[in-house]
Amino acid sequence: MKSEKSKSGRGASRSSRPVTRAFRISNFAFLIGVSAAAAAEQENSVFEGGTNTFNNWVEISAGGLIPSGNTAQAEQDRHLSQGAFGGIQDLHFQQSVATNTLFTLDGRGIFDAHDYGLSLGLRKEDLYFLRFNLENFRTWYNGDGGYYPPDNAWYPLGDEALALDRGEISFEAGTLFKNKPNLAFKYSHLYRDGEKSSTIWGPTHPLFIGPTRGLTPSFYDIDEKRDIFALDATHHIKATDFGLGVRYEKGTLNNALNISQYPGEPAVLGVPQDRKITDREGVTYDLLNVHAFSETWIKKNLFFSAGYMFTHLDNDLSGNRIYGDDFDVQYSPNAGNGLGYTNLVGSSQKTENVLNLNLMSLPLNNLSIVPSVRVQKSDWDGNSSGIGTLGLGTQPFDANSDGNQIDVRERVDVRYSGVTNWVFYTGGEWTQGDGTLNENGGLSQVNGIGGPPPVNRSTDDRLFFQKYFVGARWYPTRRITLDVGGYYKNNNYDYDHTLDSTLNNAASANRYPAYLVMQNFETYDGNTRLTLRPLQNVTLVTRYEYQWSTIHTAPDPVSGLGEEESGQMTSQIIAQNISWSPWSRLYLQVGFNYMLSETKTPATDYTQAILNAQNNYWTVNFNSGLALDDKTDLNLGYTYYQADNYNAPNPVYLAYGAGGEEHAITATVVRRITTNLRATLRYGYYHSTDQASGANNDYDANVVYASLQYRF
Repeated sequence: MKSEKSKSGRGASRSSRPVTRAFRISNFAFLIGVSAAAAAEQENSVFEGGTNTFNNWVEISAGGLIPSGNTAQAEQDRHLSQGAFGGIQDLHFQQSVATNTLFTLDGRGIFDAHDYGLSLGLRKEDLYFLRFNLENFRTWYNGDGGYYPPDNAWYPLGDEALALDRGEISFEAGTLFKNKPNLAFKYSHLYRDGEKSSTIWGPTHPLFIGPTRGLTPSFYDIDEKRDIFALDATHHIKATDFGLGVRYEKGTLNNALNISQYPGEPAVLGVPQDRKITDREGVTYDLLNVHAFSETWIKKNLFFSAGYMFTHLDNDLSGNRIYGDDFDVQYSPNAGNGLGYTNLVGSSQKTENVLNLNLMSLPLNNLSIVPSVRVQKSDWDGNSSGIGTLGLGTQPFDANSDGNQIDVRERVDVRYSGVTNWVFYTGGEWTQGDGTLNENGGLSQVNGIGGPPPVNRSTDDRLFFQKYFVGARWYPTRRITLDVGGYYKNNNYDYDHTLDSTLNNAASANRYPAYLVMQNFETYDGNTRLTLRPLQNVTLVTRYEYQWSTIHTAPDPVSGLGEEESGQMTSQIIAQNISWSPWSRLYLQVGFNYMLSETKTPATDYTQAILNAQNNYWTVNFNSGLALDDKTDLNLGYTYYQADNYNAPNPVYLAYGAGGEEHAITATVVRRITTNLRATLRYGYYHSTDQASGANNDYDANVVYASLQYRF
């Protein structure tokens, strides 16, 4: 739901989704109608309406995406489809229809971008409000699969990007009484419909030889609908606010993951290899939520708030995993079928209770202490059954599970500003949890082969999280600000498997799921930020952050293995931004960001099959704004991104890391023709290369856009 518009017309233009996304680059924020500096803005005021205010406007726009190279990747990155788009980018109308009663209308409709919106509102001060909203927008995804460098094998899905529509239709009504209880009701219908890419790629043999690799493209077929009814009541008595609400949600999800395996490969011993897999998941659910809150000033320096929530969720599920010559076919026994299932049915229930208590104390004018407690209790159970399939055979299976968990989190925040030019803050957070999980059954083997055997286990788990943070801000002079801070975090899990049907000794071929008895995640983080203003029109911001994390794991002692540091992650972020306004009509901004990140596991010391994971990259961005004259503004922007972490796969190890670079150049001109009329022209050029796809995802794209806005 869009917020109501300001009664002033200055700077009120809004861009539609596709245009905004098409020109999205780091630190690029050009505001239409706002000049480079206050002096120029004052000069231009006559062309912004002068002393008049424009409450209404309509903006007509047109543009297009012209890509070369991988069109699907360009459509995904630029959030536009190939070709032209246009229509009403922004429409706002408001009119007083009676005493203290305001009618508002907002809308947009971008042809061929599937970006539509309509919002109607009626508000009578101190009495009631009514709102209606309709919205649809589309996102694009590149569905191509992977690339295998040794054979120069590439597995595309198609030239065009996959498309997924999201939308909402809603209606709201409520009261706006003063000193009386108020009610608000909202009904919403939400949906997702279309296709999107997946990284769960299917297997293949590059050029029909060599190792099996998961490179063939896959995609989701999505059809989801939700209906939500919400009723909330609020009231204010003296120093206390009360609230009570109920929410009911009903949804239907009918999604499928479509996977191709061994496309185009010949049969082996008469058994077909080229198969399509449709993994369909159906869910219908009902959710009931009841919540309440209270906020009160007990004394002028003591504030207390409390909240409670109860939620109950019922799910019914269905599904199948079917192999065939095409997607969405009926099950047919075939020697080439892998492990699948049909006639899956099941249900699950979950209940949650959450309590929040917060107290803010101000014992001194410059000291605040905020302790809080959060308690969450969850109980759930589920069951399922179906028929397992493998090759020509079938076998029924069933499974059930239940569990419970209770977590208690305590937190304290302290802030002190009693020292001149200093602000200090510190605090801590602790979470204790206990739970139980029971599991029986699973996707069974068929004729003694296939997946793992059914599981029978019961696990008691305990968790203890702790986090401590401290920081300070110092203002040594009017032109210098220094921020220093850091935190320590430790998350520890302990598992006690009171029942376990799987063997965990050295002779076991599959020790999971009841194998680990401890996991510990530990993080140290330190950061600093320096802001300098050496001149009135120059600002420099420098930032540095260092983070070091380790993961420790302990398996079942019967395995004969001890505790191990199973992972180590190191990250550093270096950033520098400079802003300079050498002239009242001109501003310049330059930014640099450098990320250093590495994840290491003990396996890298023993085998080349697993390499250290690198995630190093850097970006540079430039943005400038110039008021060419009293009627014309120009904005220029440039962004560069580079990552060089790609390790091409070979018969020993898999590919890890990203490798590539991107350039983005943008230009925007705004011309105020009259007090009511303005024109905008934008152009963007984008160049992207991707090493991991063997340059198959490379593209160049041109985006052009023009709009004409009339205010009245």
